[in-house]
Amino acid sequence: MSFDVLSFSDKIGGFPDKLSVCNNVSESFNGAAIDGFYRDDSLQQQLQYPLGLLNDYGGGFKRLHTEKRVEEADDSGVDERLSTEDVMRVAGELFIQSSYQGVDGLSVLDCDFNLSFSGLSDEERRDVELALLLLAAAEKVGYREYERASRLLKQCELMSSKTGNQVQRVVYYFSEALREKIERETGRVSSKPVLNFDESMMRPNPTMLACHGELPFPQIIQFAGIQAIVENVAKAKRIHIIDLSIKSGVQWTVLMQALVSRHECPIELLKVTAVATDGKWLIESTGKRLLSFARSLGLPFAFKIVMVSDMLDLKEDLFELDAKETVAVYAVMIFRSMLVMPNRLENIMRVIRHINPCLMVVSEVEANHNSPIFVNRFIETLFFCSAYFDCLATCMKWNHENRDIIESMYFGEGIRNTVATEGEERKSRNVKFDVWRAFFVRYGMEEAELSMSSLYQAYLVLKSFACGSFCTLDMNGKCLLVGWKGTPMHSISVWKFL
Repeated sequence: MSFDVLSFSDKIGGFPDKLSVCNNVSESFNGAAIDGFYRDDSLQQQLQYPLGLLNDYGGGFKRLHTEKRVEEADDSGVDERLSTEDVMRVAGELFIQSSYQGVDGLSVLDCDFNLSFSGLSDEERRDVELALLLLAAAEKVGYREYERASRLLKQCELMSSKTGNQVQRVVYYFSEALREKIERETGRVSSKPVLNFDESMMRPNPTMLACHGELPFPQIIQFAGIQAIVENVAKAKRIHIIDLSIKSGVQWTVLMQALVSRHECPIELLKVTAVATDGKWLIESTGKRLLSFARSLGLPFAFKIVMVSDMLDLKEDLFELDAKETVAVYAVMIFRSMLVMPNRLENIMRVIRHINPCLMVVSEVEANHNSPIFVNRFIETLFFCSAYFDCLATCMKWNHENRDIIESMYFGEGIRNTVATEGEERKSRNVKFDVWRAFFVRYGMEEAELSMSSLYQAYLVLKSFACGSFCTLDMNGKCLLVGWKGTPMHSISVWKFL
């Protein structure tokens, strides 16, 4: 179900009481065994035709013939050329046609139907051909035809670049990942170190600040989630937040400012407990910054750390719980990292259930990157990253240095881990919200409504970004999906125990 921003904004005047709490959040902020649920793929599906999921991403040809193409930027400065994801869709349909016609390898670029794209600019044609080479290489890797895949990858490497346009950048990182997968499969390399991006994002550095300040997704998730907490602790004087992935902790400065402005029910204590298995000194630094910020507001504040060597060791009695406290759990981009360790994930859920918080805010990546079938996992990741690279190019077009770092450190590493590795070494295992919904229900949890105030927070953030017109807000039941040009990117939902 779509979230109609325009009709929603027309209705805002009818909810002054509900928005009073909402405004405290946005206006006061000054800038400071789940594998069993995911087995949708089958070997038969893979064998129907190469890269079977491409049909699900169709529409490239149709779009060219049904929409008016504008190859130059219009008066508003919006570039309406094919997006990165659209280029992949066109290449995908072309690849499917070539497969049905029995075309093989590099010869697909010489097919007559490739010349029928009269609506494409020269640059778009080159981008489609590059994407087509990548798809052909992935197919050969999927069939373990590594020598033929390597020849295709050489062409990809010649035509792509990590500093080129969006398509060239995407192909660059996926080519690197395919090359590493070949090396792993043929025994030339066993493993490479994986960058801990979550740990690097705990440090307040220019790239982290740019990611938070120039991309709409982090702030939409943050403000909508904090608004949900504010509403559920409205009558509480002692509030305890359990953060399962605190990172820089900037989200709690928003909550602090909202609580300070709450005169009808003064706060006696706000306590934040960070849960982690490593990086203790970084978390301690985060705690010191939050404590300093709370003091500047005159807010009673306590910061605690629950450090365990293994999430299997997490227990309820490690938390300093008080019967007078109202507890809320904040889980943003954390559960996905435990899909490879379902026993750890289930232990966390058991502990949370015993604590029985008033609500749990959950945000995850809205994508299927956990398929046991390589080619399907490759396609899902390719289209998701294509949309995200398009977002980075639009929102960070003047911030080249940090954009390059984000693409290389975060997406490059994520692509490599998803595409090149298997088994427990593959830690990038996103699943869509419907899978999480089925999982949480197992633990006696019920999905709660995101209030109009929380939705309005998302809308306000979206409006504050110059690139906000490209963002989309949709509802999946009671869950908010935040997307880019119609492609879902992140989910945010609120849960309570029955």
